[in-house]
Amino acid sequence: MAEKPHMNLAVIGHIDHGKSTLVGRLMFETGAVPAHMIEKYKQEAREKGKESFAFAWVMDSLKEERERGITIDIAHRRFDTDKYYFTVVDCPGHRDFVKNMITGASQADAAILVVAAPDGVMAQTREHIFLSRTLGINQLIIAVNKMDAAKYSEERYNEVKEQVSQLLGMVGFKASEIPFIPTSAFEGDNIKTSPSPNTPWYKGPGILEALNALKLPEKPDKLPLRIPVQDAYTISGIGTVPVGRVETGIMKKGDKVVFMPTGAGGEVKSIEMHHEEIEQATPGDNIGWSVRGVGKADVRRGDVCGHSANPPSVADEFTAQIVVLQHPSAITVGYTPVFHCHTTQTACTLMSIDKKLDPKSGQVKEENPTFIKAGDAAIVTVKPTKPMCIEPVKSIPQLGRFAIRDMGMTIAAGMCMSVKQK
Repeated sequence: MAEKPHMNLAVIGHIDHGKSTLVGRLMFETGAVPAHMIEKYKQEAREKGKESFAFAWVMDSLKEERERGITIDIAHRRFDTDKYYFTVVDCPGHRDFVKNMITGASQADAAILVVAAPDGVMAQTREHIFLSRTLGINQLIIAVNKMDAAKYSEERYNEVKEQVSQLLGMVGFKASEIPFIPTSAFEGDNIKTSPSPNTPWYKGPGILEALNALKLPEKPDKLPLRIPVQDAYTISGIGTVPVGRVETGIMKKGDKVVFMPTGAGGEVKSIEMHHEEIEQATPGDNIGWSVRGVGKADVRRGDVCGHSANPPSVADEFTAQIVVLQHPSAITVGYTPVFHCHTTQTACTLMSIDKKLDPKSGQVKEENPTFIKAGDAAIVTVKPTKPMCIEPVKSIPQLGRFAIRDMGMTIAAGMCMSVKQK
């Protein structure tokens, strides 16, 4: 049985807009979760007086999440449409969890943005749209969800569509090319088939049809090998097994690899995906792999694995183009927030603000400004406080994008232009 092409799908949007329920519904409609499991969840949910959470619980397998009714970890789940198989990166909407959202979205080929019809655009809807753009997601599907709570009103659907279209335009998405699907994840409207009898006024695709219409991203398998480490486990009989997603390049058994910034390396002993051993891993594969001579102390989250002959870049300093999304005051030289790039979270210091740009045209507005504030775009020089892997976006885009966080919020997003190596 030849494997269908694989895509990573992020499900993003504001908290309580129905992301987990939508994903649970997709799993159920595609047969990834059997009906009797859903019945069991419904029963449990009823007993707790939270019936509307039944589908969400498919994703929220962590007990703490059930009790709080919110999504914390990024759960990876698989479901199939006729054309693709999808790994869902269910991205938390709750603001403590935006950093998980960044890790999730930066691995996604496409995203479903869930916006609840009764609420419309909320703070995180905004933030997730900006982030998904900066993190390189080019394909979006908008689910205008909870239509049942908006009495299936076409007028309300159009208002929300208008609000979201404006935001999309600001970051350079073409709203006219993006499907806006009126859904009720809880009732199942316009998920599997469309139009639902409740929305006879809607003429577009359902969610599954829109997913089938996504384009496969080109596999960056000609680029140098880069696998950011998400975690490292110790498995008896095998030893240390790092896990992560192959961003670029190809890794085969027997390859000589190195982990940066530590420099530990050796020969690839085995590669495993979905609990089966494979001979080689290509971009998009979520894998575990073991390397001869690399122990638990040598590898940690945020390290990047590459071939010894072309190791990942470790920055002493780098220049970057950033857009400031929000900041209570002004950002000046010496500011040291946390940069989230691939799987690393590293504090970096702003060494200089080289140019202020007009965010709309990208033209230089001011050389060496003294500060930048919310809404500004700028070219800056940055020094990580400890060794950090990052690549220029022109050579390896998958490892060149980042978000900047401080004070529990996303301050800015950006991309690396050039690296001064350690």
